[in-house]
Amino acid sequence: MAVLIAASSVAILTTVGIVLSLIFESIQFFRQIPFTDFVFGLHWSPQTAIREDQVGASGAFGAIPLLVGTLLISAIALCVSGPVGLMAAIYLGEYASRRFRATVKPILEALAGIPTVVYGFFAAIVVAPMLRNSGEAIGLEVSSESALAAGLVMGIMTIPFVSSISDDAITAVPESLKEAALGLGSTRSEAIRNVILPAALPGIAGGLLLAASRVIGETMIVVMAAGLAAKLTLNPFEAVTTVTVQIVTLLTGDQEFDSPKTLAAFALGLMLFVVTLALNVTALRIVKAYREQYD
Repeated sequence: MAVLIAASSVAILTTVGIVLSLIFESIQFFRQIPFTDFVFGLHWSPQTAIREDQVGASGAFGAIPLLVGTLLISAIALCVSGPVGLMAAIYLGEYASRRFRATVKPILEALAGIPTVVYGFFAAIVVAPMLRNSGEAIGLEVSSESALAAGLVMGIMTIPFVSSISDDAITAVPESLKEAALGLGSTRSEAIRNVILPAALPGIAGGLLLAASRVIGETMIVVMAAGLAAKLTLNPFEAVTTVTVQIVTLLTGDQEFDSPKTLAAFALGLMLFVVTLALNVTALRIVKAYREQYD
């Protein structure tokens, strides 16, 4: 029992330690930079000068451009992985033969094992030039580094998270429910829409949450495909950056942990934690509200 309690406490204590470290360092940051300037600021330029008499000594720490860029790329990625992953799960779970399922599902899940730097190369070398050339062909101006390129590749990367977990949830629905729906005259598609998907909703939502968390925390693909420019824009054809990329940038090299530039990384981490927690709580409430109880 003592070993079990100790093992259970590791995850809890680790989470508490991470949160407390973010809070303490963020407090130091907000003592130098006003909270309202950080949360509601529209300009991000953390390059502070060494001496106060130098140009740009104050810097700008508005986090709104970073948050908007993160949400924009995440939305594009989920618009790819959500429908594609769910449709793949429905086909594998309800329509595909056992032989086809046994062959395709491992191949699909292998996408999750590819290093993100490989996806980054694919986005920078293949996807971004293809989008730019396609945009030029129809008269659109697409940047060499764009949110659309990063979002599309991250969507491809997270398809296995959605498809695998959704497939497991769909196949876990009792056969009696499927047979009852078909026995009452439902077609297979009607049974899937009205019985199987509502019963598997918690598992499907879990897969989408896992994919969203993976996308929000991604760094390498954004660096190689979307760039480092902190722009406040909703145009997916322009270069943007994310919170995680800026955290890595701020903590790269020799840093002084009493300067606003370095402490801003902890404030960004705390903001990302709060946003992710809010998304998870909202999703869990939606699942609880629409969950159907089955015997």
